[in-house]
Amino acid sequence: MKSLLIPTDFSPAADNAARYAIHLAKKLKAEIILCTAIKVPAESVVGAQAAWPLEDYDSLKKNAETELEYLVKKLSQEEQAMDDQNSFHPKFSYTSGVGEVADYVRNLANENKTNMVIIGMSGAGSFSRFFLGSNSKKMIEKFDFPLLVIPANADCKGIKKISFATDLSSQDIEILTSLACFARPFNAEILITYVIQDNNIHTEQKRIDNFLSDVTCKVDYPNIYYRSIQSSNVNEGVNWLTENGHIDIMAMVHRQEPFFTKLFKISNAPQLAKSIRVPLLIFPENFKRVLI
Repeated sequence: MKSLLIPTDFSPAADNAARYAIHLAKKLKAEIILCTAIKVPAESVVGAQAAWPLEDYDSLKKNAETELEYLVKKLSQEEQAMDDQNSFHPKFSYTSGVGEVADYVRNLANENKTNMVIIGMSGAGSFSRFFLGSNSKKMIEKFDFPLLVIPANADCKGIKKISFATDLSSQDIEILTSLACFARPFNAEILITYVIQDNNIHTEQKRIDNFLSDVTCKVDYPNIYYRSIQSSNVNEGVNWLTENGHIDIMAMVHRQEPFFTKLFKISNAPQLAKSIRVPLLIFPENFKRVLI
C-alpha cells in the first residue's frame, strides 16, 4: 500500500501539511501515517549517570498519542465530508516514538517503506530554520526518501504544473521518471527548468539539447516541457519562476554540489525563504525508486 508520512508537532503549519497530504492521498490512493517524536529532556549529570524517570516518559508518550488520536479523528472527519462516498478514502494511522526528530522520521520512513514524507513550514523564519536548523539539516543530509515541504498558507486545489529545477545532471533522468509517476494521476504538466547564467547562453545549448534528448528517450510521460530562464544566478531565476510561473509544486534534487548548495547556501537562504510560496519537493541524490 502506498503511504504518506506526516511528522507533526501539532502546530497550525503541521496541520496544514496534513490537510494537503489528504488531497494527495485521495488522488494517489495512499494511506496516511501521522507521527510525532518525543524528545526526552536532557538532565544534568553529577557523578553517576542520571536517567529520565520512566513514569515521566510514559506520561509524555500518553499525551502525544492522545493528541495524535484526536488529530486523526478530526482529519478523518474532514476528509469524509470533502466529497461523495464513491471517492477513495485514505486509511489513517498514527505512531509516536522517542528521539531526535530527523532520526526518528528517517527510521520510520524506511521501516514503513514510505513513498513520501510531508512536513509543514510556518513562514519565512521557520522556513530558514528548517533548512539551517539542526534537526532539519540532519533530515535533509541523511534522508533517502522524497520530502515535500508545505508552506503555511498552501492550499491544495489541484496539481496542474510541477516545475523540476535541474542542473542537467544525467542522474536527474531517473528522478524525472519517478516524478512522472507522481504527476500522472493528476495529469500534471512537468516543466523542466534550467537557469542559464547570463554569460553562458551559447555554451550551454549543447548540454541542454543532450539532456532533453535523454528525457525524450527514457522518460515515458507525454506532458513534459522545457523552459530555460536567463538570470545572473540560480537563486534569482528560481525566485522569478515561483512568482511568475504559475506552478503548483517546485521539485529539485538535493546534492552537495553544485546545484543544491548553490541554491540554499547560507548567505542566500533567508531571501529565498521569503519568496517561495509553493510546496517544495526535494529528492535525495541518486534516488531510483518509484515515487508513487
